[in-house]
Amino acid sequence: MTESKTVPQQVKDNNIMQNKIQETVKELSKPESYKSVFHKTYNHVGMPSLDQLSEIIDLLKATIFPGYFGESEISAENMEYHIGANVDLLARLLREQIKRGFCFACSEEGVEACEECTKNTEEVTRKFIGRLPKLRNILSTDVKAAYKGDPAAKSYAETIFCYPSILALLHHRIAHELLNLGVPIIPRIISEMAHSKTGIDIHPGAQIEDHFFIDHGTGVVIGETAEIGRNVRLYQGVTLGAKNFPTDENGDPIKGIPRHPILEDGVIIYSGASILGRVTIGENAVVGGNVWLTEDVDPGETVLKD
Repeated sequence: MTESKTVPQQVKDNNIMQNKIQETVKELSKPESYKSVFHKTYNHVGMPSLDQLSEIIDLLKATIFPGYFGESEISAENMEYHIGANVDLLARLLREQIKRGFCFACSEEGVEACEECTKNTEEVTRKFIGRLPKLRNILSTDVKAAYKGDPAAKSYAETIFCYPSILALLHHRIAHELLNLGVPIIPRIISEMAHSKTGIDIHPGAQIEDHFFIDHGTGVVIGETAEIGRNVRLYQGVTLGAKNFPTDENGDPIKGIPRHPILEDGVIIYSGASILGRVTIGENAVVGGNVWLTEDVDPGETVLKD
């Protein structure tokens, strides 16, 4: 008796669920519902792949810091072989993701548009591969800055392998190069990959010179138009942000206007400080913890919380 009553009820419940699914699908399929959140794929090229970009970053880590990441059994005798294998695979994977980035930002249909994206992809991939020695050189200065800036660091190796600052800067300097080469969307994805792992949020547009160190790092935010000189040190929780930004006649933010701080050479910013707007912190100045700053600071000056 119980089974004969239960089965009709299950059928009824299934019908109710199916009706609800159909209603929901119809609602979600209305153009006014998805207009602002739908991405149309042009010329049958897929979206950038997070998995492929993660593999690209791993190959770059193994190429820039050989022996620390990827294959660990590396010597001077087989260095060229390992780096050659990494860079060859890197070029192939990167070419595909850069193309997807260009196509993501392209709204042109047809063969000609696709040929233009392919041409740009080849040129940008070659240029990026050619900049790998430059990337290694500047990241090596960041490693030195981390070692010299933290008495707890026992070796350069420790900073490479363990410090979130080095991982965040590896991602940033890669993303910054790709952004400078005109690659859409990919730089931001690479930056956000590091943000999610380290808690350090650096926009790929930020200009950061050599020997840069972020101690501890969690909660650091560096905005798109920030400019940071040589031998600068930040501590956790520092914000280099915008105070405000102008809008156009439609109330939308005007893009590309410098709105973040400039830190000159040798500046130190302690934990929790917020520096907002297009202000300049002069050479060798020091900003103390939890300071809220919206004005220029003279070279050599120390600013402490009242």
